[in-house]
Amino acid sequence: MKSTNFAISGLPLEAFSHLFELDDTGLAARNARRCIADVKPGFPCRVSLAEAEIGESVLLLTYEHHPVDGPYRGTGPVYVREHAKQAQLKVNEVPDVVRRRLISIRAYNAQSLMVASEVVEGSNLEQQIDRFFADQQISYLHLHNAKPGCFSCRVDRV
Repeated sequence: MKSTNFAISGLPLEAFSHLFELDDTGLAARNARRCIADVKPGFPCRVSLAEAEIGESVLLLTYEHHPVDGPYRGTGPVYVREHAKQAQLKVNEVPDVVRRRLISIRAYNAQSLMVASEVVEGSNLEQQIDRFFADQQISYLHLHNAKPGCFSCRVDRV
């Protein structure tokens, strides 16, 4: 039985949209590079929370997905589609880009300290989210693609 509603959110589009105007030299100066998706799945956009289509332009760059003052501050590589639109997911909706992957869930308290973690198939994500949010000390979750370890998206109670 489901007891906690949740919302999954992607990264903010405004953090990336200006980067698509840069040439390769400008991107390299920011430790970023332009890629063309050549497989699907394989280029999961962190803004739209959708896979890039084959032939679509994406940026690969480092992003600080957990900008906290503490030991769990986190950065890592992310893909962003050139024509991404901000993901607008419904309450309790899990996007296919998450559902089809092995997911590492990291649970954080109000002080941004990790207090629990688990690895689950994306198809079983809702059950683990519910288990974590049953614990009132858990404030929010970060999802990572378990095999490469890169950040996927954030989950909050609603």
